[in-house]
Amino acid sequence: MKIARFSHHDSIRFGIVDDTDLVVLSGDPLFAGLETTGERVPLSQAALLAPVIPRSKIMCVGRNYHDHAAEFGNEAPAEPLLFLKPNTAVIGPGDAIVRPSQSQRTDFEGELAVVIGRVGKNVPVERALDHVFGYTIANDVTARDLQRSDGQWARAKGFDTFCPLGPAIETEFDLDGARLTSRLNGTITQDAPLTDMVHSVADIIAYASAAFTLLPGDVILTGTPAGVGPFEAGDQIEIEITGLGTLRNSVRNA
Repeated sequence: MKIARFSHHDSIRFGIVDDTDLVVLSGDPLFAGLETTGERVPLSQAALLAPVIPRSKIMCVGRNYHDHAAEFGNEAPAEPLLFLKPNTAVIGPGDAIVRPSQSQRTDFEGELAVVIGRVGKNVPVERALDHVFGYTIANDVTARDLQRSDGQWARAKGFDTFCPLGPAIETEFDLDGARLTSRLNGTITQDAPLTDMVHSVADIIAYASAAFTLLPGDVILTGTPAGVGPFEAGDQIEIEITGLGTLRNSVRNA
C-alpha cells in the first residue's frame, strides 16, 4: 500500500494511492489509522509533498555500503555510524534543493528511508521490523567541503532542503531484489542492490533504539552506495528504488 501526503485546494491531506487516484484518509495514518473519508482526488490534481515530516528526529547511517566508504578512503564501520538531521531539512518531491552560499561543493546521496510507526526503546533485532510503518526514498544532501572542514557533520548535513523525501510511503516493501539508482541530469551515477548494505534495516533499528527512543514518524536514512557526486544550480536529481518510485528534485542557489 502506498500512502501519500498531498496538497489539494489549499489543504494538506493524506491518501492511499489507488491507480490514478488518491483515496483520502481522515487524518495522518501514523496517528489516526487508515480510516477513509469516501473522497477520491485524482493524482493529476494533487501536489505530492514529503510523505512525512518527522516530529522528533531524522536518524542517518554513514558509510553503510563498503563501496561508498571506499570511494572516500574509509572502511565501513563495525557498528552503524549514526548522525542526525533536523526536520527542517525535509522537502518533498519536485521541491528545489537550495545550495547554501557557505558551501562550494554539495553532493547528492540516494538512500532508502525507513519510517517508524511505533514507539520503541531497546528493540531486539528479531522484533525490529515490527516498528516499521513503511519505506520511502531519501536524498542525504551533503555540503562535502563543510563536512571535511567542520570535523563533524551537523551543519554539512543539516541545511534547509538537505533531506528530500518521497514520493510516497510503501507499507509492504520487500528489500530483497530492490535496487537504488540515482541519475544526475539523466545520467546514472549510482546503481546498487539494497542488499549491499553493511548493516541491515533491522540491525540499524535495534542499534539506534538503544540510544534514542524511536517515535512514530521518525525517519531513518540507511546509507548510500558508491557514485555520490556534486551538483550545481539548474541540475535535476532523480533517485529511484524498485517498488518505491522515483524522487525528483531540481537545484537552485541560495
